[in-house]
Amino acid sequence: MAHMFYKYIIFVFFSLLIMHTLAYPKKLDANKPCKRFVLYYHDILYDGTDAANATSATVTNHTNLGNFEHGMLVVFDDPVTKDHHLLSPPVARAQGFYFYDMKTEYNAWFSYTLIFNSTEHKGTINIMGADLMGEKTRDFSVVGGTGDFFMTRGIVTIRTDNVQGFFYFRLEMDIKLYECY
Repeated sequence: MAHMFYKYIIFVFFSLLIMHTLAYPKKLDANKPCKRFVLYYHDILYDGTDAANATSATVTNHTNLGNFEHGMLVVFDDPVTKDHHLLSPPVARAQGFYFYDMKTEYNAWFSYTLIFNSTEHKGTINIMGADLMGEKTRDFSVVGGTGDFFMTRGIVTIRTDNVQGFFYFRLEMDIKLYECY
């Protein structure tokens, strides 16, 4: 009889715990991220002559479908700085790829990891999303992380900060994290 009583008490306890969790879900406020910082992503595409300075390379050429580099795949290991200057000390590396995925205008799809290894931050942030280049700002998803950014979620708002021909561009990344552990 006492055994049944303890099972009943445990059942009631867990039922109340589940009801409390469902009644008070964690609410995210888009105006109050738990971490926010702005970084600059610098990409120097290998042009066939400057391997020492290149941070990215085309691994597949574009197709003949349209005039917008459709199908071109680029892998990169790009420096990420706190300011606009390419030669500033990097605070992270962006490692991943992007490919041009539209025949009718310039658009790309990015997937990369920001790798932090400094006294300020250690760990990674995983980012992916569509770069609709015609828009002033674009949002990528933060889909996870490690170290200081364990299991993080959020949004990275991208803005093209500088373009120099076809071989260099700089993106401003406004990183807003909403789940921080």
